[in-house]
Formats: sequence, C-alpha cells, structure tokens
Amino acid sequence: MIRRSIVVGCGCYLPQRVVTNEELARSIDTSDEWVRKRTGIVERRIADENEKTSDLAINAAKEAIKTAGLSVNDIDLIVLATATPDETFPATATRVQEGLGMTKGAAFDVQAVCTGFIYALNIADNFIRVGQAETVMVIGAETFSRILDWDDRTTSVLFGDGAGAIIIQGLEQSSDKNLRGILSNHLHSDGRHHDFLYVDGGPSSTKTVGHLRMEGREVFRHAIKNMASVLEEALEANNLSPEDIDWLVPHQANKRIIDGTAQKLKLAPEKVIVTVDRHANTSAASIPLALGTALNDGLIKEQDIVVLEAMGGGFTWGASLIRW
Repeated sequence: MIRRSIVVGCGCYLPQRVVTNEELARSIDTSDEWVRKRTGIVERRIADENEKTSDLAINAAKEAIKTAGLSVNDIDLIVLATATPDETFPATATRVQEGLGMTKGAAFDVQAVCTGFIYALNIADNFIRVGQAETVMVIGAETFSRILDWDDRTTSVLFGDGAGAIIIQGLEQSSDKNLRGILSNHLHSDGRHHDFLYVDGGPSSTKTVGHLRMEGREVFRHAIKNMASVLEEALEANNLSPEDIDWLVPHQANKRIIDGTAQKLKLAPEKVIVTVDRHANTSAASIPLALGTALNDGLIKEQDIVVLEAMGGGFTWGASLIRW
C-alpha cells in the first residue's frame, strides 16, 4: 500500500474592500493603463484596519472545512504560511486554531514569502506520509497592505490581501498506477539574492516593521528562470512532460511572469489558472486563492495533473505536483 495526501477541501477569503487601479492613480503617480500593461492587475482587495491576517485565515479555513464535509475535530495540524503575522509571536496559526475552536493537535507558521504555501504544503504532506497526522489544514494568508510603501508606485500597485486554505488527508492506495494525491514536492532557496526583494525592518534589526523593497527587473528575470526550472524538475521526477499537465496554478505575481513561464515550457495558455487581474499579488495566499477559483469554476477534475509553483523573496522557489 502507498500512502499519499489528497486534497479534500478548499476555502478562500477576500476582504470586502476593492481597490482599483483608477483609485490608486488618484493618490500616486500611476495609471490604469500603466499597471495593466506591466502586470495584468486590474484590482486588488485591501483588509479593513481591524482585520488581521488571522481573521482572513480563519474565514478561509472555515470554508475549507465546510467544503470538505468535516468538522474542526477532524483536523490534526494547522500549517500557516504568512510573511505578515499578527504578531512577532506567538504563531498566527495558534490564533487560527483558537478561532476555529480546535483544542487538539498542533499549529505553527511557515515563512517563505510567496513560496510559503508550497513550503507549508510540503511540510504537511510529510506529516501525513510518515503517519504523524491524518488530516492537515494548510493555509496561505497575508495582509501585505500593511508593509507597503504607498508612495512607491513600483511596489504599492502590485499587492493585495487575502487568504486561501486547503485540507489534505492521507489515502492508502494499492498501486502506483494513476496514484492520486501529492506525487512530489520540490523546494529551493538562494540567500545570495536577498537584496532584490525584502522588507527593510524587523525585531532584531530595527524597531519598526519596515516596508517592502524590490528590484523588479531582477525579480522578473529570476522568476521566469526558476519557476520554469522547478516545473521541469517536478515533471521529470514523475516521468511526465509539459503535455501531461492539465492545469498549472502558478503564484500570481505578474501576468508577464506567468505567461513567460508557460511559454518557456510551451504550455498552452488555456491550461494556466490566472487570477492576478482580480487579486494582485497576495504572496503566500495567491496559490490557494487561484486553486479555489479553479475548483469553484469546475475546471479541475479527478485524475487531472495539477502543478502548483511559486517564487518569492529569499529567493525561495518550489513546486508541488498533484494527481487530483
């Protein structure tokens, strides 16, 4: 028997406030045309001043539990990916645990910025594979609006707030033929590129949280290269080719990065899930939000080959390949 993690539920949450490019253009030197042409972004959601990352995550988690047909008592572990926690400590995942009324198991955070959801999913999958957990909630949640310099038009137009969650469970299968679930995960990082994407603050360096700083051209260049490379790695590990992919669910950072990655692999555009126009870059939340959108639209079917991939600050990058 072979044990693999299958996705049994997915939930999304977006703050109510919609901020369009036109609205941003009234306060910073930009335009709807400039943002659309360079990023594909049309609008983004911004959390209310009283909404914390944990609030977004709790709403997404409740929806995931509902779609899975489970109760909170079925959850053994929460792994929350975020770069914008409620507090320095404790882990925001424990706030989510409390908010759900979960009193058993464990909960902790993972920080790999935009690749955070892939890292969290890899960790959760390993817990299931070795038998330490049966049912795991994996969440990506961000309030990136809190770390933006709203006077910087090159970064403030790119990001939004939101949360997405999935629930995975262990499934014993008798054969590796058409094996369902997460087939492989692939993680990478290279700290030499820190200065291309970071936040200029933190508890051990300054007394302030700081703002996001980015060298856009360098991030763009590395993103296409690294995301295409890790996608090829995932396919090779499973003896698959780009033609075998039914759906690519990439990190939603920039439409040109998404298109460039797909073109590099000669992947048909209609196989790529794109939500960056509506959500902007929601960092660790972008993949589960895009996945949730695809599921709600009825696109992903059982036995489909689905690849999740991302790159973020650090640099970090990674991919997960799933047979649905």
